[in-house]
Amino acid sequence: MTTLRTNTIRKTIRKTICEAGLILAFAASISALSSTSSFAFSAEAQQMCTGDAFRLCSSEIPNISKITACMLKNRSSLSAGCRTVMDRDLAAQKSSKVASE
Repeated sequence: MTTLRTNTIRKTIRKTICEAGLILAFAASISALSSTSSFAFSAEAQQMCTGDAFRLCSSEIPNISKITACMLKNRSSLSAGCRTVMDRDLAAQKSSKVASE
């Protein structure tokens, strides 16, 4: 009985560590995204889109450009909140690029 409980606890800890690692990798990717001029998404977009990124693009983590491409490719499958803030952030980036030209 004790061995079974120990194995269950170990599996739970491993799963938690793996999930934490994925979250950290995604957070680092989004952080890097927001610090680059071409893909500068807001903190609100990071918050609204984290679930979508894991659901739709987890295989692309931590490659920033691939996550971005995946999210844009799967735009129709994004949650309404994520789609709204991504569209707003992309529009703001386009207008700032046009203004700087």
